[in-house]
Amino acid sequence: MSADIASKSVILTVDDDPVTLNTIFEVLKEIYTVRPFTSGEGALKFLETNKVDLILLDHNMPNMTGIEILQILQDNPQTKDIPVVFLTSSVSNEDEIRALEIGAMDYLNKPVKARSLLTRVRLQLELQSHRNHLVELVNEKTEELQEANRKLEQRDKATLDLLAKASDMRDNETGAHIERVVLFAKVIVDDLLKSPKEHYIISEQYGQDIIATVKLHDLGKLAMPDNILLKPGKLTAAEYEIIKTHPLYGAKMLDQAIDNMGEDSLLKVALEIVYCHHEKWDGSGYPKGVKGFNIPLSARIAAIADVFDALTSARPYKKAWDPNDALKVIYADAEKHFDPYLCEVVKRHEQDFIDIVNMNNIVEELLTPETTDMSKVQLNHLATGKPNSHTLPVCSATNVVRAI
Repeated sequence: MSADIASKSVILTVDDDPVTLNTIFEVLKEIYTVRPFTSGEGALKFLETNKVDLILLDHNMPNMTGIEILQILQDNPQTKDIPVVFLTSSVSNEDEIRALEIGAMDYLNKPVKARSLLTRVRLQLELQSHRNHLVELVNEKTEELQEANRKLEQRDKATLDLLAKASDMRDNETGAHIERVVLFAKVIVDDLLKSPKEHYIISEQYGQDIIATVKLHDLGKLAMPDNILLKPGKLTAAEYEIIKTHPLYGAKMLDQAIDNMGEDSLLKVALEIVYCHHEKWDGSGYPKGVKGFNIPLSARIAAIADVFDALTSARPYKKAWDPNDALKVIYADAEKHFDPYLCEVVKRHEQDFIDIVNMNNIVEELLTPETTDMSKVQLNHLATGKPNSHTLPVCSATNVVRAI
C-alpha cells in the first residue's frame, strides 16, 4: 500500500477489552490514525460526524454486540460502504459466517497478532481504494454516456425539426404552424398524464413521443406536386384525391426508417400521427376511414391541434379566425371529426389554447426567397475560405430520414 493511502487512513477500533484496544493501537499507530472506542454506542456517535476508512469490530460486547453494530452500519447509507473486519475469540465459525453474511469484509481471531493485523488492515484498505477507484471510473463513464445520449437526443430533435420544417415550408409561409401544433398537443397530453381516464391512460414516454413527433404530421407533403399543393384556388376532385395520399407517403418514409433501425417508440408514434391525423371519429376521414378508438390516440390529439391551428392561422386564401370562433368549431365537430373526450380536455384549457394563438415570435421565421434577401444570410457554423477547411458531407433526404 502506498504511503499516501496509509497516511490518510483512519482506523476505528471497537472493543470492550482495553488490553485488546491498546494492543491494536500500539501496532497501528505508527502507520495509521487510530480511533479506539470501548462501546458500540460511542463508536456510532463518533461516526455521525466523522469519516473513517476501516472499522475493527469486536463481536462479544455488553449492551450492543458486534453483530448488532454491524447491522446498524449496513443499514445506514453513510456507513454501509466502510469495510469492517470482525474480531472474534469464538471457537465456532458461526459468528464469522453471520458477520460475513451481513456485510463484514473479513474477520480476525483474538488474541490479535501484530503481523496478521497489519496484513489484514493493509489488504482491506487497498481493496477499498480499488473499489473507490472503480466507482469513480463507473461514474465517469456514466457521465460520458449520459452526455453522449444527450447529444444523440439533441441530434434526433434537430433531425425531426428539419423534416418538419421542410414539410411545412411546402405550403406555409412561416414555421410557426408546426410549433403551435406542438404546443396545442402538449396541453392535451399534459392533461391526460395529470388526470388519467379509462381509454386515455398514457405513459410518460408515449406522451413525450407525441409531443416530439406531432410536428411531422404533414411529412407526406414533401411528395406532393407543387402545382396541386401550392394551387391558390379550389382543388378539383382529382387533385383533392392526390392530396389525400400525403399521409401514405409520409407513413411510408417512416415505415422504411423503422425497417432500417428496428422497433422504436418514437418512430412508431410518428407513424401513427402521420398516417392517421386526417382520420375522423365518425369514420369519414382518410386514408382508411377508421373511426373511434380504432384511430390511435396520438393521431386524435394531432387532428385537433392541426385543425385548430389551421383555423386560427392566416393563409393566402383566408383570414385567421378568432380563437373563440375556432374553439366553437372544434366543439361542434365532437363525435363527428374529433374525439369527444379530447374536446372536453380542450374546453378545460381554452385559455391555454387562446394564449398560444396570441404568442408572438414563437419561432424564428423560415427563410424563403420571397421573404428574405438570401445574399445577406449569415451561417454561424460553416468555415469557408480558410486553408485546410473541411468539406461538409453531402446528405440525401433519404439518409436524413434514416438518421431519425
